[in-house]
Amino acid sequence: VMPLRWDDTCPACLAGHQHICQRLDFIGIDSPGAMQQRWTVPASTLIRLPDTLPLDRAALVEPTAVAVHDVGRAKVTEGEKVVVVGGGPVGILIALVARAAGADVRVVELSAHRRLLAEELGLTAWDPADDDVPALVGEWTGGAGADVAFEVSGAAGGVDTAVDVLGVRGRLCLVAIHPRPREINLHRFFWRELTLIGARLYDRSDFERAVALVADGTIAVGRLISKVVPLTQAPAAFEALEGGGDVMKILVDCTTGTDHTHDARGADV
Repeated sequence: VMPLRWDDTCPACLAGHQHICQRLDFIGIDSPGAMQQRWTVPASTLIRLPDTLPLDRAALVEPTAVAVHDVGRAKVTEGEKVVVVGGGPVGILIALVARAAGADVRVVELSAHRRLLAEELGLTAWDPADDDVPALVGEWTGGAGADVAFEVSGAAGGVDTAVDVLGVRGRLCLVAIHPRPREINLHRFFWRELTLIGARLYDRSDFERAVALVADGTIAVGRLISKVVPLTQAPAAFEALEGGGDVMKILVDCTTGTDHTHDARGADV
């Protein structure tokens, strides 16, 4: 999805932040445009893909753009220590984008399947149920703590972990959408002069950067595709994702054909 239009009277838009317009209109969310073969959109919403980029990989550009935006918001730089709390699709993509920026990255994830996928992608993953994550971060950083933590789990425990692993002047980038207000250790923010950063959506430059990272193979999004299903199986795909388990990303093929072994000309869910 990309913004359909922006409001020339909106303070956020006038400040250059059209992607978080206070009256945002998104294709596929606020306006029609999803789970179909084709639809008409304003030319300004389009971003060209390389002809060599398979469409199943291209379907993962959007969540990669989220990760690019998050890493940019946190201002991750080369050599920094980064902890990603939550190893779902967006968490893994954040870890990969941060690594591409030169950071040293650790992923914290409860699911053994997702930890294994992270490790197959060359990332180090920790299990918060069995590992003392703050202690591991202390050993990893020589007692300094992490420079940046991304909270991508959406859980109260994830918030605690993200705060606890940060060193002095650390940055906590909040990515997950939390369903209810959370308690947070504000004394830790005071004591270590931490910074909390909100990260929502992406702008056009993030999307363009995501296309480049996916197209050149820097971000191996193909490893995140669990399976491709026809449009008739979309409800079951959403149920599978809600159930967790061994599923990362499911692509929905919106064509009328039955061969789902190659390009998925549709959307990811």
